[in-house]
Amino acid sequence: MKQKLSGILPVAPTPFHDDGRVDADGMRRVIDCMIDQGVDAICILANYSEQFLLSDEERSLLMRLSLEHANGRVPIIVTTSHFSTGIAMQRAMDAEAMGAAMVMMMPPYHGTGLQAAPQGIFEHYKTVSDAIDIPIMVQDAPLSGVNLSVDLLARLARELENVSYFKIECPFAADKLAALIESAGEHIEGPFDGEEAVTLLADLDAGATGSMTSAMFPDKIKPIISEYRSGNIGSALEHWRRCLPLINHENRQCGLRATKVVFKEGGVIASDAVRHPLKRMSERTRERLLNLARDLDVLALSWGK
Repeated sequence: MKQKLSGILPVAPTPFHDDGRVDADGMRRVIDCMIDQGVDAICILANYSEQFLLSDEERSLLMRLSLEHANGRVPIIVTTSHFSTGIAMQRAMDAEAMGAAMVMMMPPYHGTGLQAAPQGIFEHYKTVSDAIDIPIMVQDAPLSGVNLSVDLLARLARELENVSYFKIECPFAADKLAALIESAGEHIEGPFDGEEAVTLLADLDAGATGSMTSAMFPDKIKPIISEYRSGNIGSALEHWRRCLPLINHENRQCGLRATKVVFKEGGVIASDAVRHPLKRMSERTRERLLNLARDLDVLALSWGK
């Protein structure tokens, strides 16, 4: 990938039929809707894609389908996280072979009690970096329970050629982003935030160059980033204030289900089903979500109508 990625790089949901089967046509429509939302890249097979509920065969199907359907219109980032270094490496190699622009990886973990030591984490990323020629985004998220220190992240950036992007979505993300940029700035091409952009302004203040949100409404979040990076801080703040109620509701009440509900309401996908043991959201939460989305006039609500 010759050009640095910045801006809005949302996570695509994985649509299912009501009976739980992967909806391939729905996945194509998800890709098309996200491109129409003006995204700068699309991330697939991430946690908000329910990657932990997909079989290996389904992962391969979705990766090939997404890359083929995007057809170079936007870069595709493929999440290749796994506790096994060998499997993470093979997933990354497969993603590169199919045309992925980047892979994203969480550190190896299997519950809070089974984690690699810092040197093992370094070796995990090194093995993958040595096996591919595309960038790696390190995902630092509370879900893993792994403490990725600034020193370790900076070492990854300085010593591993392909580790140059970081998605920081842990508590006090802005301070961590600032410290990481100070420690290894010239080796970092993309410092990003996450968590549905709930701390986006603080993270941009700290030096973030973009955000990896859900796919629910990047058309409204992107102007926050573009205005900020153009020096129009007041405009960025006003955009963020308008988005905050929906951001907060998604982050605190809905999680990965929010995008599916909005996409179904807007005709992007036929079902908002999530796979068991996950459950659909309550009607109360759904109604508030849709009302907030309508107030913002998000594109996804009218895209398929």
